[in-house]
Amino acid sequence: MGWNSWNEYGCDISESIFQKVGSLIVSLGLKDLGYNYVNIDDCWSNKTHQRDNSTGRIQPDYNKFPGGIKRLADDIHDLGLKLGIYSDAGTLTCAGYAGSLEHEVVDAATFAEWGIDYLKYDNCNVPAGWKDEYRWFPENWRGGPPAEDQTAGGPEDSNESRPVPAPPGYDWTSSTTFKRYKTMGDALTDVNRTIQYSQCAWGHQHVDEWGKLTGHSWRMTGDIFPSWVGSLMPILNHASFFYKTTNFWGHGDWDMLEVGNGDLTLEENRSHFAMWAALKSPLIIGAKLDGIKPEILKILSNKDLIAFNQDPVFGLPASPYKWGVNADFTWNQTHPAEYWSGESSNGTYVFALNTLDAVQNKTITFAEVPGLDANTTYSVYDSWTGERKGSFANSYTAPVERHDTMVIRVVKT
Repeated sequence: MGWNSWNEYGCDISESIFQKVGSLIVSLGLKDLGYNYVNIDDCWSNKTHQRDNSTGRIQPDYNKFPGGIKRLADDIHDLGLKLGIYSDAGTLTCAGYAGSLEHEVVDAATFAEWGIDYLKYDNCNVPAGWKDEYRWFPENWRGGPPAEDQTAGGPEDSNESRPVPAPPGYDWTSSTTFKRYKTMGDALTDVNRTIQYSQCAWGHQHVDEWGKLTGHSWRMTGDIFPSWVGSLMPILNHASFFYKTTNFWGHGDWDMLEVGNGDLTLEENRSHFAMWAALKSPLIIGAKLDGIKPEILKILSNKDLIAFNQDPVFGLPASPYKWGVNADFTWNQTHPAEYWSGESSNGTYVFALNTLDAVQNKTITFAEVPGLDANTTYSVYDSWTGERKGSFANSYTAPVERHDTMVIRVVKT
């Protein structure tokens, strides 16, 4: 849990922004809820003089960070928080700054010496010698769930010929993508500091199958943006089929939170946060905290949803048990699975998403929910308000606004 600079600031970053964000995380009560990483994204290094000629170390942009990254890390640590940084498994980052490919050992040592606690490791500017023979790019399928023999070129490969499909049973740990991410993971393991390793491989080369071997979290799709139809629903559709690899010690990352950004409605913001919490995705705020709207802060501060996301006993995410609008297991980029459930230390959570453009009555039939049954009376709690709705047998029904999500916690009476 934490905050990342990219969605709000892009390359327009500075030392003072991160110092202020750290203070706001504390004063807004977010630190006490578990948001403890302050993450620098791209554009923090010197773009023209990228590495020291003698040591090979990446050079910070001292115009943006006058005290260097070490001083900022000290400031963030003094607040009881942790500092994250960004690099890339290519020759350059996505914005054209120094990447870490073939510099992993020196960069990991540098980050550790500076006091870095988290590394987001992106996937841009991969040179020809490191391209994969076979590719698996999940964001490109529109007609149905990706099959092992399907393949498509990614955005950066739009001018290349369509790659050869992977043979049946292909071992994706033999890919060069695996090697690139494992090399940095090994370098981080060898330094005398614990650094959270966030592998931003965009879901390529089936990182969901091997990400736990090389790091702590792994991006499952391409970049998120604040659009219900254009981004949130396609990502959730993909998650409806590829949620199973998350558990303790490794988490599928469905990208930073867009809660509070763009033109998302209040209900869409609620659904976004609820479903990312349900998936046990890292909860990384991407909104500007200075002047944050009270209703957005309230969503991000929901203790019941955070408790599910961070449960110390149950590591599995919520899983879909019924699609709703469509027949079960239907691949649909605008109407993904609507009914999800998951176990927690405090009962069974049930999530009912309304993907339609009008209010819908949503019924939770207990016999359909894994772990619940029709012969038991349950207490139902509304996770948005904390209110106990009463005791119910067989089912629970409530209206759900357009693009909103009902979240209830069900406890045996």
